[in-house]
Amino acid sequence: MSASLRSRGNVFAALALERAAERRDDADWLASLRADAGARYVVLNPDGRSLARADRGGLRLLDEAERLAHWPEAPVAFLGATDEASYFAVAAAAAGADAASAGALAGHWMDLRAAGLGLPAFDAGLFAYARALLFWQTRVRYCGACGQPTTLVSAGHKALCTNPDCRLEHFPRTDPAIIVIVGWRDACLLGRQPGWPEGRWSTLAGFVEPGESLEDAVRREVFEEAGVRVEESDYHSSQPWPFPASLMLGFSARAADPAIQVGPELAEARWFEVDDIVRGLTDRSLVLPPPLSVSHRLIEHWLRETSGLELATLMNDEPWLKPKPRGA
Repeated sequence: MSASLRSRGNVFAALALERAAERRDDADWLASLRADAGARYVVLNPDGRSLARADRGGLRLLDEAERLAHWPEAPVAFLGATDEASYFAVAAAAAGADAASAGALAGHWMDLRAAGLGLPAFDAGLFAYARALLFWQTRVRYCGACGQPTTLVSAGHKALCTNPDCRLEHFPRTDPAIIVIVGWRDACLLGRQPGWPEGRWSTLAGFVEPGESLEDAVRREVFEEAGVRVEESDYHSSQPWPFPASLMLGFSARAADPAIQVGPELAEARWFEVDDIVRGLTDRSLVLPPPLSVSHRLIEHWLRETSGLELATLMNDEPWLKPKPRGA
């Protein structure tokens, strides 16, 4: 399977949308889209939740009349279009983003993680896109070079400094991060962060640093976190991860040797053979990432390639975050 197909299977990554970046400065064209019956609005409230349908079957997208009735003054950003509709993001003010508004529209406020696990792929990807863009807008209200206010242009995809002596253009920021499953013979390397519940393990990850290739980031992060030296790595897939502004770049890698020396970022790291994973999932002593994360897909890929087993047949309903005991 190609990397592009693998990426398409990741949560938030299956958004078949024409972004029409070259037309974001065409005010007449944008106005015609918003006046068309096919215009649809994704509403996000200040805490990053989006309005979803009451039956949880998809986002509760507004038409133009509904937007004007509930959030007429809220900023609007163009997201993109399909053959059937054009999509915009609405940053609802706190005063309008309440239970009464949701009730009047027969919807409810849903967070992005729940959407990723429960909504159709297109809706989840649209939500992630809108959340990432609107979050960036809240962080670029002032110019980072001169400190003067900025104004949003290009349908919300560019912030322009209002200082005539500066006029610096700011563009949406995405922070690249590698996430990797490291193999050694018939075992894979997983780690536990401090504060995680007992039994919870995941693949290793970290941000890419300036002047660093993705492969160098894989080598550095694995060595910093677990003291394991990586000799080879291959790209697996990618996943938008707007928590708040990351792009996860998944890799499979091979260790030069199995020696582990845990660094300060992890509480523990160890090698898991296939039998360890099967046994741990069976007796519920092992908690792996849910399908929301590309980490799940990396473990799934390694398990399939190593043993022919499918992770989906082994996973149980053990939650990723175990509930605290009553009174804790």
